[in-house]
Amino acid sequence: MAGNPPKRKMSRSNTRSRRAQWKADAPTLAKKVENGKVVYVRPHHASPVTDSQGTELFLEYKGRKVADL
Repeated sequence: MAGNPPKRKMSRSNTRSRRAQWKADAPTLAKKVENGKVVYVRPHHASPVTDSQGTELFLEYKGRKVADL
């Protein structure tokens, strides 16, 4: 058992108001221009490089090839 057990019952309104504070944050996105289009990507993540038909060739990070697909 982690921590101490509760000493008293917590009311429904207190439970719900506590849970209401936990929110999902919107992901941070960075602008990137690919083939003349503005694309929003996650920062510090490898992004796939595609050819003219849209086939993914490899993963790129900071301008370097990091993995084959």
